[in-house]
Amino acid sequence: MPRIKLKELEIYRFSYEKIINISNINIAGHVGSVEMTDLIQEARYRIMKSIGVSDLNLGDNSTGGIMADMVINFKGEIFLDDIISVEMDFSEFDEKGYRIFYRVLKADRVTALAETGFVTFSFKEKKTVNVPSVFTDKLNSITGKNKC
Repeated sequence: MPRIKLKELEIYRFSYEKIINISNINIAGHVGSVEMTDLIQEARYRIMKSIGVSDLNLGDNSTGGIMADMVINFKGEIFLDDIISVEMDFSEFDEKGYRIFYRVLKADRVTALAETGFVTFSFKEKKTVNVPSVFTDKLNSITGKNKC
């Protein structure tokens, strides 16, 4: 079966740590695809909030991001009470979108890689728009590792 094989970035500028709780576990007793999607979304929310933006406001009070695609590669299992770190970074910007790359670690071992693609969208105008420069400028000014 052909698979999409994600590659790790060299640098992830953002990191969010979490203890896995009962709501993060599926009926098989570990983090599954639905739960991983929730963990990635939570990390994205926390990290974006820490830099003053959100999926609904990329810094210009007009433009947000709508998820267009998602890929997850599982590399290991995560269980109740495990401590994970979701590392994240933004990349592959084009005129009307960007990608977010995630690396999920447990005890410094990669347990998942993921990517999400976003289209920039004006919720006021109800149409796709260019990525706001205030967003890219903010991201370009961030160096080093930022824990959220």
